[in-house]
Amino acid sequence: MKRILFLLASIILLSSCVTKKFKPKWLEKKAPETFKARFETTQGNFDIEAVREWSPNGVDRLYQLIKYNYYQDVSIFRVVPNFVAQFGIHNDSLINKSWQKGIEDEPVIRKNDAMTLAFARGGVKTRSNQIFINLKDNPRLDKLAYSGVTGFPVVAKVIAGQENVLKFYDGYGDRLGRQQGKIIKLGNKFLKENYPKVDYILKAYFIK
Repeated sequence: MKRILFLLASIILLSSCVTKKFKPKWLEKKAPETFKARFETTQGNFDIEAVREWSPNGVDRLYQLIKYNYYQDVSIFRVVPNFVAQFGIHNDSLINKSWQKGIEDEPVIRKNDAMTLAFARGGVKTRSNQIFINLKDNPRLDKLAYSGVTGFPVVAKVIAGQENVLKFYDGYGDRLGRQQGKIIKLGNKFLKENYPKVDYILKAYFIK
């Protein structure tokens, strides 16, 4: 009986720790009309400027992710040469799942030019926690229609540290991009054991 009570207490304690990591009300936080943020990575820093007018729902979500410290040891797991660098799968699967609620879709206002950022999506209301940086001008991403949506709305642009973005290891390309299921399930341990050259976002925070 004591053992059962101990197990129940442990489960309750663990649950309380988990809930402290994420609060649904965070997803209601609105972003300012513009903001700047710095991403510290294993290849050096890069800075972005987000403009809410380009994609209000998307910029709100980006703001929420930065404000509530989502970007801690987050892999830049999909880097396709001369195309995109994608990131956003959290090492903690519970945290990752908490941020997967999709946001409302919006039209493309700002073109997917080189060094702009947009949320990845696979259909209606699937923009959530994965973002990519355009490594070159990608005009086809403005109008690409599939699964009930058209294009990828830009939310921000890299304004400093572009040279560091271009250093992200791209040797794995889409081969690793197709391993998202394992990355979500097994986290950075899977990456470090099987894809040791992957780069990471160490942290992100707002700057003036």
